Amino acid sequence: MEYAIIVAGGSGMRMQSTTPKQFIVIGGLPILMHTINAFYHYSESINIILVIPEDQFELWNKLVEVHQFNIPCQLVKGGNTRFESVKNGLDEINNDGLVAVHDGVRPFVSTQIIRNCFASAQKFGSGIAAVSPKDSIRKLNKEGNCNVDRADYRLMQTPQIFAVDKIKQSYLSAKSNKFTDDASVVESSGHQIHLVEGDYKNIKITTPEDIKIAQALFELDNY
Repeated sequence: MEYAIIVAGGSGMRMQSTTPKQFIVIGGLPILMHTINAFYHYSESINIILVIPEDQFELWNKLVEVHQFNIPCQLVKGGNTRFESVKNGLDEINNDGLVAVHDGVRPFVSTQIIRNCFASAQKFGSGIAAVSPKDSIRKLNKEGNCNVDRADYRLMQTPQIFAVDKIKQSYLSAKSNKFTDDASVVESSGHQIHLVEGDYKNIKITTPEDIKIAQALFELDNY
């Protein structure tokens, strides 16, 4: 079976908005609904688990009604951290298979990236979207900073897809909840991480500038 845990715990603080960023409307729909649509377009049989703060349940249900949004989602209460939120989503999965973890505010993920990450996870146990840095990179050190070869680095995106048993075991055995992505959690349990080519358009919308970029992408690609 295939699952998608979509995590959306934003408050709107960095967005300088009273509306949580995942509920800001772009292209006629809240950002979060575009993200869910992306996974439903990949497969109508995928099991979507939506993890949001419990105090946003009522708002989400109202938005579902207003926008007549009919894609089935299992609503799960988020935790105090991203780690806890993902773990809460994983706790709802009781079967073997593959599970994608995806940021709720990455609405531009393509069907092809989702497909490629699932294929990698099927073959290797994990499939993580990542892109090469465009800018030069410098590493901070005790002396100040030094140049590093950007070809040796990747910028992590989502989806990050894993065999269910592998990621559940990793979350149970993790000795910290400070990890910033799921690949790091799984790697901490001794598993190898397999990267898949991502897409520069697969942006994470977190700031007012990102909203402008997102609006331009919607207009450009007719989302």
